[in-house]
Amino acid sequence: MCELSRLTGRQLGAMVDRRGRITHVIVGDAHRLFIPDLRRHRAGDGRFRGLRLLHTHLRGEGLSRDDLTDLTLLKLDAVVVVQALMDGLPGRVELGCLDPAAEDGALQPWTVEKVPSIYGWQTDFRLFIEDLEEQFSRRDAARKLPGAEGVIVIGVTTGDATEARASLAELHRLAETAGLQVLDQILQVRRRFDPKYVIGKGKLETVLVRAMQLGCEILAFDQELAPSQLRNIATATDLKVVDRTQLILDIFAQRASSREGRLQVELAQLRYRAPRLKIMPTAMSRLSGGIGGRGPGETKLEINRRRSDERLTRLQQQLKKLSKQRGLRRSRRKRVGLPQVAIVGYTNAGKSTLLNTMTRSKVDAEDKLFATLDPTSRRLRFPEAREVILTDTVGFIRNLPKDLMHAFRATLEEAIEADLLLHVLDASSVEIDTHLREVNQTLEKLESTEVPTLIVLNKIDAVDPSRWRELKERYGGIVCSAQTGEGLDTLMHTIEHRLFQKQQAERSGT
Repeated sequence: MCELSRLTGRQLGAMVDRRGRITHVIVGDAHRLFIPDLRRHRAGDGRFRGLRLLHTHLRGEGLSRDDLTDLTLLKLDAVVVVQALMDGLPGRVELGCLDPAAEDGALQPWTVEKVPSIYGWQTDFRLFIEDLEEQFSRRDAARKLPGAEGVIVIGVTTGDATEARASLAELHRLAETAGLQVLDQILQVRRRFDPKYVIGKGKLETVLVRAMQLGCEILAFDQELAPSQLRNIATATDLKVVDRTQLILDIFAQRASSREGRLQVELAQLRYRAPRLKIMPTAMSRLSGGIGGRGPGETKLEINRRRSDERLTRLQQQLKKLSKQRGLRRSRRKRVGLPQVAIVGYTNAGKSTLLNTMTRSKVDAEDKLFATLDPTSRRLRFPEAREVILTDTVGFIRNLPKDLMHAFRATLEEAIEADLLLHVLDASSVEIDTHLREVNQTLEKLESTEVPTLIVLNKIDAVDPSRWRELKERYGGIVCSAQTGEGLDTLMHTIEHRLFQKQQAERSGT
C-alpha cells in the first residue's frame, strides 16, 4: 500500500472489519481521503462501528485533525496512519482511538499512540477494541439512569439569547417529562439558521463529539425541523433526532388516557408526519419505538401516504362526532342553569392542584409539564345550594404545535364555551409575563377572548409576602396558594360574585 501510494502520489486507505476483512479501498489525493458512506455498518448503543481505517501519509505528518474528527464522528474502532517513505517502504505509525478517560467537555476525546515501525507491532487489536468498548460501556452506565435514553437539548437563535435560554430550559423540562435524561444543553446564536443543519456543520460536529463523550442517543432541537433538516442531521450523526413538536407529541402520547385524547394525539401525529413519510426509510426509521415513535398511532404511522390520508379523514370524523357529544353535554348543563368555569393557564401553573383543593377531588397533579391532558370536570358547591361546573384543561406552552392545537380544539372548546375563565399564573415564576402573553395569544387563536376572565396568581406560598400586593396590583388578580389554601376563600367569593351577580342582573333585566 505504501509503495502504490508513492507511485500514484495519493493517500491510499483501507477499511478493515474485526475479522480482518477489507470492506472498502479508498483512493484520496495527496492531502486527504474521503470516507465513503458507512451506514450499512451501523454502530449500536455503546459500540463502535466495527471498522478501523488504515491509510498512508506522504509528507511525514502524523494523524491529522480530519483523521481524528472522522474517528469521533463515525465512531470508528481506530484510525491508523502509516508513513509512506520515499522508497515505498512503511515508516512510523500512529494509532488514534477514542479515550474513555477523557473528561467531559474535553476538546480532544481521543488518545494517540506512536509506534516507530509497523514491523514487530504485536498488539492483538480485537482484544484491544473489545476492552475499549467495555470501558466505554462502564463509563456510560455510571453516568446514565437505568432505562432512560440520554439526550442533548439544542437551541439556535437569531435574536434574543435570554429568551432562547428560557425556551431551552423549558425544552430541558419537556425532555425530562418525556422520560429522557438530559446530559447536556447547547445554545448557538447565529445570524441566520443553517438551511441544511439548522446549527451549521461545524457546530454539528462539536455536538456529535459531545454526544460521543456522554453516550447520548438522542438530539432534541428547540425548533421545529423541516423534513430535509431532520433527514440531514440524522444521516450526519447516526442518532435519533427529534424537535420540540415531536417531544410534546410524545408526552401527549404517553399521557392520553381517554378515547378522545388518544384520537387527538394520533391525529396530531399524522398531521406532523405526513410531509415526513417520504424520509421514513432513513432518518425517521430511527424513531420506531421510544421517544418520537410511541403512542396510539405508533404502528399506523408506518403506513403509506394514501392510507395515512384515509386514516386522518376517519379520525377527523370521529373527533367531530365526539365534539358534538361534548357540545350536547354542555347544552344540558346550561339548560339546568349550571354555570361553567374553565381553568386555563400555562403548563405546570398549578391548575389541577387548584381544582383538587376547590372541589376536594383527587385529580392527578404532578410537578411536571402537561400532567393534565384530558379535561376533567367537577362540581363546585357554593352557599345557598348554588353549583358550578369547574373544568381543568390542558396547559398551554410557548410554540404550541399548530397540529396539536388543531387536534385538541374540540377539547379546548371547554374554554370557548365557559361562562368564566380562571387564568392561573405561577406567581413564583420569573417568566410570569411570558406565560401570560403566551396563554393570551393561544386564547385569541381559540377565539375565546370575549369570555370574562379572572386572573389567579397561584403559588404565593413560594413568593415573599411583601410582593403579594405588587403582584395583585400589577396583574389585577387574586393571590392564592392551591397547595396551602391561602387566599382560596377570597377566590371562591369572587367567582360566586362574578357568576351569580350576572345571573341576577339578567333575571332583573338590568
